[in-house]
Amino acid sequence: MAVPKRKVSRARRDKRRSSVWKLEAPAFSTCPQCGELKVPHRVCAHCGFYKGVEVIKKA
Repeated sequence: MAVPKRKVSRARRDKRRSSVWKLEAPAFSTCPQCGELKVPHRVCAHCGFYKGVEVIKKA
């Protein structure tokens, strides 16, 4: 069974674990109808279009 030769310091341990908690920016794309930012594969909240079809009626 593998056993560590030395105790891992708090700094080394925390440096290794720091990459686990990195936040990624949410992905956005531009709506082809109105040009606003929207989440991919979702209806545009600004104009209500999805894949060139008006899904939600916006006034």
